[in-house]
Amino acid sequence: MQFKDYYETLGLEPSAGEAEIKTAYRRLARKYHPDVSKEAGAEEKFKAVNEAYEALRDPHKRTAYDQLRARGYRPGDEVQPTAGGYGGGSPDFEEIFAGGGAGGGFSDFFETLFGRGRSAAGGFGQQGARSAPPRGDTRAKLAVSLETVYEGGSIRISVNNKTLDVRVPKGVRPGQLIRLAGQGAHGDLLLEIEYAAHPHFEVDGRNVIYMLPLAPWEAALGATISVPTLGGPVELKIPANSEAGRKLRLRGRGLPGTAAGDQIVELEVLAPRAETPAQHDAYEAMRVAFGEDWRRV
Repeated sequence: MQFKDYYETLGLEPSAGEAEIKTAYRRLARKYHPDVSKEAGAEEKFKAVNEAYEALRDPHKRTAYDQLRARGYRPGDEVQPTAGGYGGGSPDFEEIFAGGGAGGGFSDFFETLFGRGRSAAGGFGQQGARSAPPRGDTRAKLAVSLETVYEGGSIRISVNNKTLDVRVPKGVRPGQLIRLAGQGAHGDLLLEIEYAAHPHFEVDGRNVIYMLPLAPWEAALGATISVPTLGGPVELKIPANSEAGRKLRLRGRGLPGTAAGDQIVELEVLAPRAETPAQHDAYEAMRVAFGEDWRRV
């Protein structure tokens, strides 16, 4: 089993905070997402980014990983177990693994260190579940993609050497339980819903948050941009002279419920790199046009 440097995968220092980890994940997930990236090897890079994020976003997993990394391993090194093993998953929940989803399964390294785990992008590796001790009903966590929460649907899972189709109701909430009668090891199977991390969206209650990158000229002059939503892309008008951090609201485009949530689009103004003489000249023209005192505006 070969060691993986998850910090290196996300381009981070080991001292990175939670916000830095989330920002790096969002940036790389957008870059390598199989639906949009034309880069060679994008799908494998996307899977690696998902795995790294899943390991580092959870404080317990990150602590176990950091302890192993502190032993001096580098990428590709063969990892040797200690008396206490490599690490381990949570003893409180049987892990459930469903097929499909954008991320696929995790590496042997991840599964050996943490126990078989879930995909940050909403998919699971097609694996068997760990046996739970005989204590009545079996509890498990089931990560559901935001698309499934938005539309409702069925998720196929593998547990106790059986394949089951689980109906997920539209608008299901985190912490909600789905009971499958007689499907546990010694009783019913109770699935506790959690939302899988998404490469584009974050959730705040029933609202969905989306960070929209803009070029400086789009922010200054205004633009109409196609924005992804859980129900499909919509055209969003960006007002002229918009500043970074401005929030625009797409009503009813959040998660469904008695009162549907909204999608909040937060503007992020980015400066493209000047890589050609023409692009360099364009920035020079902007410098001349706005002058040295533009910060006082």
